[in-house]
Amino acid sequence: MSVKSMYMANPFSDSKPNIPPEKGLLARIRTASTALSRAERQVAEFLLQKPHDALEMSIRVLAQACDVSEPTVARFAQSLGFDGFKTFKLAFAKSLATGIPFLHLDVNQADHVRDVLPKVFDRTIAALMEARNNANTATFEAAVNLLARARRIECYGLGYSGALAIDAQLKFFRFGIPTTVFCDAHLQAQSATLLNSDCVVVAFSRTGRTRDLIDSVQLAKQAGAKILVLCASGGPLAELADVHIGVDVEEDPDIYTPMTSRLAHLTYIDALAVAVTLLRGPAAIDMLERAKASISEKRLVPKIG
Repeated sequence: MSVKSMYMANPFSDSKPNIPPEKGLLARIRTASTALSRAERQVAEFLLQKPHDALEMSIRVLAQACDVSEPTVARFAQSLGFDGFKTFKLAFAKSLATGIPFLHLDVNQADHVRDVLPKVFDRTIAALMEARNNANTATFEAAVNLLARARRIECYGLGYSGALAIDAQLKFFRFGIPTTVFCDAHLQAQSATLLNSDCVVVAFSRTGRTRDLIDSVQLAKQAGAKILVLCASGGPLAELADVHIGVDVEEDPDIYTPMTSRLAHLTYIDALAVAVTLLRGPAAIDMLERAKASISEKRLVPKIG
């Protein structure tokens, strides 16, 4: 199957990421590059490495920069599903304006240690920008209202997501709302059965498909608790949520690359904590001030001179 038919015949096929035709065009080029001809791949590589430079180039200048012919550039655009270079360039410009401005590059065995730091930073920036551009403010506001009305909050996560649940508990208990965290499936299940309609469970998962976590959330829902889930869209955990915040960040399967979706989760936790504090008003702010004052005396005073 050609790249063009792959994107045109079934735009939501399981054979590729669910990437809209304009937003995320850099990711789309990257995904398609393996199926392109050798000359077209040179165009793709240039666009991925220097997207903003390419935006200023005519088809002739771009062809020269890629060391290919102008017809090759035109074929490249057609392979991506566009009827010509001009249409592709318009979509590319829109993608750069509204999509992810930072391209992350994989760490590989040929890299020097000095290359690792900027590549990991770039991937982190890209992940956060992707999450921000995909954020649903109405869903976020619903999550804030859910937390602000809770009489008790329980944070659930397993494995790497357990660290996210711990971070959420460290932020949310300062609302003045009793808040606990469970990172063990057995303890989650036991606690979930004891909840009621005044309680909110906040569940964290990258995939939304962890069986033990789904079981715990089902028990909490059966007990009457409200469910706030932060995970990728489309999984069974998201379907259980009263409010689902979709954390849809493309993960790199490369073994050298840290899991970047956790950074988007952590940012959502911070944003939820700030927004709930604002919604709860002066009383919540006073609690934060008292909490901070309680630990100020535990810090060493820096010496002067």
